[in-house]
Amino acid sequence: MSNDAMASDAMQSDAIPDFQAPATVLLAAPRGYCAGVDRAVQIVQVALRTYGPPVYVRKQIVHNLHVVRGLEGEGAVFVGELHEVPEGATVVFSAHGVAPEVHAEARARGLRVVDATCPLVTKVHQEARKFAASGYDIVLVGHEGHEEVVGTMGHAPLAVHLVGDADEARAVEVPDPGKVAYLTQTTLSVDETTGIVGALRDRFPALAGPRSDDICYATQNRQTAVKALAAECDLILVIGAGNSSNSKRLVEVARDHGCASHLIPDASAVDPAWFEGVGTVGVTSGASAPEWLVDQLVAALRERGATEVREVEVVDEDVHFALPGALRRDAEATSQP
Repeated sequence: MSNDAMASDAMQSDAIPDFQAPATVLLAAPRGYCAGVDRAVQIVQVALRTYGPPVYVRKQIVHNLHVVRGLEGEGAVFVGELHEVPEGATVVFSAHGVAPEVHAEARARGLRVVDATCPLVTKVHQEARKFAASGYDIVLVGHEGHEEVVGTMGHAPLAVHLVGDADEARAVEVPDPGKVAYLTQTTLSVDETTGIVGALRDRFPALAGPRSDDICYATQNRQTAVKALAAECDLILVIGAGNSSNSKRLVEVARDHGCASHLIPDASAVDPAWFEGVGTVGVTSGASAPEWLVDQLVAALRERGATEVREVEVVDEDVHFALPGALRRDAEATSQP
């Protein structure tokens, strides 16, 4: 039995409230795991098989407690900071990325580091270092305190100015308005970020930026899919964690396009009152939510009266990221007879 199936079975169906489901359920495609999340989860699992438990993980590997609990069951130990990791142990850095000083601390403590930073976040780190080295002040569009933002700021701490909305973009002060660049968190609302960057361009006509969008392909695709659902649904349920930036953005996008929407960690959090007067419900999931959570919700909707379930595909998504080279080589060596 797969880990997802075991996790699904572990959540009892009687924990899901009773309700009268709408007749039609539309599933967004794409939804759920992005390539960076899939890679990060695989990294922890491969590290456990290769080096043996315990493998320590700094912060949540991805923002989903169901994923964290599943990996804990396989032998992963999640910690807040590196001082909680025994010297010489194996530690995995989360998909959200870390500042350089975290790597330096790990080296000083003799830890074996497996870096699960999403390659698209690594791209933003590289851009931050490049712009800072060229003398630019960097306006980073993102959410204060989010782990990805903290990590990115650590790569150019003297150059970065964080803004969270258009008002802050219009108020930000820099020493040289002629030498400003912008970067963004990878999990933001595409539409909102466009407005913020527009406000920056109004203030700084020579504004430089990344060669390609920092908002990741998966965030953009899932938001596009939600827009398509919003045109056909009375309600959209987004499965994802409360600390998942990309999941919260999906709710905001649905509401901005005139459709009621709620974020739920799993099917047990459904409120029966949401379905009053609803004929069609859309279902999607954030980039760190496993597919079994969607399967569980759809099964509950079928059991409670849904007669049509169909997928609405707006983008054919086929992106994969390779495991880190050192981990891949170690895994291959340990698997040899």
